[in-house]
Formats: sequence, C-alpha cells, structure tokens
Amino acid sequence: MADPSSYRPKPGQIPDSPGVYKFRDEHRRVIYVGKAKNLRQRLANYFQDLAALHPRTRTMVTTAASVEWTVVSTEVEALQLEYSWIKEFDPRFNVKYRDDKSYPYLAVTLDEEFPRVQVMRGAKKKGVRYFGPYGHAWAIRETVDLMLRVFPVRTCSAGVFRNAARTGRPCLLGYIGKCSAPCVGRVTPEEHRELADDFCDFMAGRTGTYIRRLEKDMMAAAEEMEYERAARLRDDVEALKRAMEKSAVVLADATDADLIAVAEDELEAAVQIFHVRGGRVRGQRGWVTDKVENVDTSGLVEHALQQLYGEETGDSVPKEVLVPALPEDPDAVSQWLAGRRGSQVSLRIPQRGDKKDLMATVQRNAQQALGLHKTKRASDLTTRSRALEEIAEALGLDTAPLRIECFDISHLQGDDVVASMVVFEDGLARKSEYRRFQIKGFEGQDDVRSMHEVIGRRFKRYLQEKERTGEWEETPAPTGPVPAPGADTTAPGTTNASDTTTAPDTAPEPDAEPREDDGRPKRFAYPPQLVVVDGGQPQVAAAKRALDELGIDDIAVCGLAKRLEEVWLPEDDDPVVLPRSSEGLYLLQRVRDEAHRFAITYQRAKRAKRIRSSPLDAVAGLGETRKQALIKHFGSVKKLKQATIDEICEVPGIGRRTAESVAVALASTAPAAPAVNTATGEIMEENDGGSTT
Repeated sequence: MADPSSYRPKPGQIPDSPGVYKFRDEHRRVIYVGKAKNLRQRLANYFQDLAALHPRTRTMVTTAASVEWTVVSTEVEALQLEYSWIKEFDPRFNVKYRDDKSYPYLAVTLDEEFPRVQVMRGAKKKGVRYFGPYGHAWAIRETVDLMLRVFPVRTCSAGVFRNAARTGRPCLLGYIGKCSAPCVGRVTPEEHRELADDFCDFMAGRTGTYIRRLEKDMMAAAEEMEYERAARLRDDVEALKRAMEKSAVVLADATDADLIAVAEDELEAAVQIFHVRGGRVRGQRGWVTDKVENVDTSGLVEHALQQLYGEETGDSVPKEVLVPALPEDPDAVSQWLAGRRGSQVSLRIPQRGDKKDLMATVQRNAQQALGLHKTKRASDLTTRSRALEEIAEALGLDTAPLRIECFDISHLQGDDVVASMVVFEDGLARKSEYRRFQIKGFEGQDDVRSMHEVIGRRFKRYLQEKERTGEWEETPAPTGPVPAPGADTTAPGTTNASDTTTAPDTAPEPDAEPREDDGRPKRFAYPPQLVVVDGGQPQVAAAKRALDELGIDDIAVCGLAKRLEEVWLPEDDDPVVLPRSSEGLYLLQRVRDEAHRFAITYQRAKRAKRIRSSPLDAVAGLGETRKQALIKHFGSVKKLKQATIDEICEVPGIGRRTAESVAVALASTAPAAPAVNTATGEIMEENDGGSTT
C-alpha cells in the first residue's frame, strides 16, 4: 500500500487549466483516468487526509504510485481524451459498463456493390448502416420478411450470391419476389442501391412517404382496372403496416431521441436505453456495472453517454438525449455530442408529458435489470459459498455462517416504531422465518434501545424453546429472568414477534426442522451463526449487550453501516472494510437491504392502519359492516357520539349491549379540536362521514 504523499506533486507543478489525468500503480499500469475543468483543484481532492476520502477513492490512491496529466484547450477535448484513454488502458478503478448480452442489430452493408440486409452482432463496422438493437434475432427476421415484399433487397451471403451469378439461377427468394435478384442481372446496381436506400429510410422512421405513395399507386391501379396489381400493392401496404406495428408509437412522429435511465445501489448500477426513431421505440439495450469508483448518478450518466456515443457519428447520435440527471458539465457533453452528430443535440431531463412517462418506463426496466442481475448472481451456488467463506474469514469465525439473521429498526419521526428480522440460510432468503416486532417498551425515537429490546426478545424465545425441549446440557445463568415455558415473552402491549407478512416460498421438507406437537414449525427454534444489525457501533454494542445479558456467547454479531458499507464488530474501534469486489460484502448488503425493505413495509402498513383508525375499533365484536351502518345512519362519528343508547339501537343489527359498548367507547375518547376556516376564522361544524384518529 503506497502513501499518497510519496508521489504528491508540488503545488506549483499542477496547472489550473482543463485536462485529463492518469493514476499509475507501481508497475506503471494505468489504474484510473479522470478529467477536470481545473486540474489543480481536482487533483488536490485526492491528496487529503485518507480518513476523509471515500473508501473507493482511498483504495485507488493507496494502490497508485504516481500521477500524471495532459493539458487540453477545452472541456470537450478533455471529455474526448478521457474516453479514448479509458478505451485504451481499461483502468481497473473506472466504471466500465458491460452489455448484459450481445444485442443483434439489423444491418445494411452499404459499402458493398449490392448492399445486403442481415443480422449482425458485435463491433460495428464502417460503411454499414445499423438499426436496433433488437431483443431477439427472430424479431429482426420477422421484420425483414415483411419488408422484403416492398423492398426486395438482397439478403444472401457472398457465397450464395456468387453461385447464383455463376449458374444464372437466382435463389428461392428471387423466384417468389422477395429479392430483386441482382445476382442474375434483373436489376442494375444503381436500381438495387436505390432499393437499399429506401429500405434504410423506412427503417429510420420515414414511413409516411412510402405508405402514402403505395396507397396512391393502389388507387390508380384500381381505377385503371388493374386489379391484380392493386391487390399486390394492398398487400404491400398491409405488410409495411404490420412491420410498423412491431414498434410501439410512444412519441410524436418526428421525435428522434434516446432515453437513458439508471438504477443503482451502493455497489452496482444498471443502465437502460430506449432508442426512439420517428416516434417509435426502435431498439432497447442495457448495461450493468460495478461502482468501482466514487460516482453519483450524474457521473454514471456521463459514463453511459461516453460508452453509447463514443464510436458513433451522424444520425446514430439522435437529436435529443433524455437523462435522469445531467452530467457535471452538461454544456461540454452537449458540445461533444453535437460534434459526433454534426448538428445540435439537446441533452435534458424530461419534466412533463409523454417523454416523462416514457422515462418512467425506462426507469422501471433499469430497476428490473438490476434486480435480475442480483438474482442471477445470488443464485449461483459457488458464488454463495465463496461469499460465506469471505464473511467467515473477515469476521474471524470458525465456520461459515450458514444461518444469518439481520435486524432493522424503522419509524417515522419516532412514531410507529417497528423492527424486522430476516433470515438467510446458505446465502438464500428463507422468508418463512421472517419476523416483525412492534416496539412499545418505551416511547419515542431510540434506535439503540429498540435494537437491544428486539435482540433480547428474539433470543429469549430461543432460550425458551431450548429449555422446553430439554436441549440444554447445562442451564445457563442469564442476567435477566428466562420466561417459563408457554409464557408470553413479548413486552407489555407489544405484538408477538412471530407475526409475519410473508408466506414461505416453498413448503418445508418433512422433518426438516423441529416442530410443535401439532406439527407446525417451532418459532425461533434455530440459533443463527451470525447476527447482522443495520447500523454502526452503537447498534452493534446494543445487540451484543442483549446477548450477554442472556448468557449467549456463541453467536457472532456485526453491523453494516449503509453510508460507507463498513462492517463493525463489537468492541472494535475501527471497522472491517471488505474489498469492493468481495462477494461477502455483496451478501451482507443483500441481507441488510432485505431487512430494511421488510421493516419499512411493516412500518408503512402500521402507520396507514393507525391513520384509518376510529374510536369504534375499540368496540369488541363490532365488525366493519356494522361500523359503516352506524356512520351512514348518523352521518359522522361526532353525531354518533351525541346520540343516546336508544337512538343507537335503532340502527339495524345493533343490539342494546352493543349500543352500550359503542356509547362507552365514544365517551372515553378526547374531544377533537374544532375545524377552523382559515380564510374567515369561523369554526366549522363537522358534517362529513369520515373517521377520527
């Protein structure tokens, strides 16, 4: 590990002009490339106190052994040079997007004497016109099959073309009218190239001209009573319309735009691009990347633009590029795009209308792509095994933690405080074991105290199960009292921790786990090898203290702090920093994020239920139907509260005992503050049928 101060340039050496810089390691390999408006200011950020740097930046500067830079005239030149160097040196600390698949394109080889229409993958070639990308090659072939009725362009390989020219017989497509057969001289090279140009124009979105022209020719043929020709033209029009229907109309006819969306977490990012030409979605593609450098959404967008348009020119760069966040220097990026296209390019964030709605669709695709990537990564057995081994090594565990439990606290400004417990076994979520808790042992916001309560309640249940089944070899001596078998272990007024909102993904195997006498799985019967809490040192200390109070010393505890993805251990002043590429860190992050999702889902549901609550909820045996009948009869809870018991009994389905219970429940509620008209200052009477909280 190098000390950045050992290769830090002297203050006067670095110019204050735009430029591009490279960090090299001790073997002179380029490990990072960046650009800056002001090289002096930017490079100074890398040579701060290491503790103040982002962990990824800190890793980069301690891996590097030297830094060098190149001064350029403008920021646009810096952008271009940065892209060129990233392509040339492939630095390990730069974001590098990788295609999640090799997308097929519809290609027209305009560089040949007789242009050919075909499916192409891989790097683009000069002199070839590309359309797409498409999700599947069969989608290209279906489109081409429809188009060849109107634009019978050559589709055969060079070998088939030469053989047909040698024998004087065209291929089958030539006989059925789906190829103009230039191989046997039915059309001249100029006529065939005109067909290819028309094909390209139609695929580029200029469809209206050809449809109208064919319809005009069809009507003219019908008037001249050339009905067979009119029928052929009618079929040609239908074929072109079917080809157009394969691309959904999403924007105005003249719109040429690319929409770029980014979905990201702390470790990875997914980018999705929709290519809109002539108002229709002509192609879609996506990338996934590891966030190996400290980069925000703006930086990810800038890298995506470089990746997408760095090798493109002309119409391949659209008139409009819509993004979720503008790059750090949008003017420079816009100028660079305009230089690639040869005319003005609009780079902006959609604010309203159809473009904003379509951007939301692209964003959903990016989220799904990131989720699919994570699912594929998590489902690999070898990867999961390596992740568990890395966790065991980093935390100093004797064995891999085959069962991991993670706890998270969720609340809204101290109200509706809840907690979640999620379980991962062998690196996979075991949703049948998820549990949720209400925190009511105290009022207010105290995540540390909440974590202590939840850990204590969960492992009291574990000790209870262990005692009841006689699995103890020696009775432990916890500092707090252990509940007797069958006793309620929840704090006063709390929900039992076994409540769950998620059904198991699959039914458990027979005898796969300890069971109650009635055959149901035991709750909290298994201890984890590792407890993970969402938070830093305070939460970890609280969890460890709860275990110590119960006399449990064989369960490891750690915390994962979200801001810097640091792993905290009890009684350690410094965190454990797992490598950025560590599968162990990825698994811990998945566990933590799942606990957060489960907790916040429960907290929102609980808050929504409280908001919808009514004093009538406290009346035993009063269901939703009779509540609605009471409100409908009296008009509001306020008027119901003013009614006598005899008046309440007049409501169908309400007996005297129920009416007395309703009257008692409403009488015990505090009067609500009067509503005031803020415009006039007068007090308003309640006359709606809403419920009070």
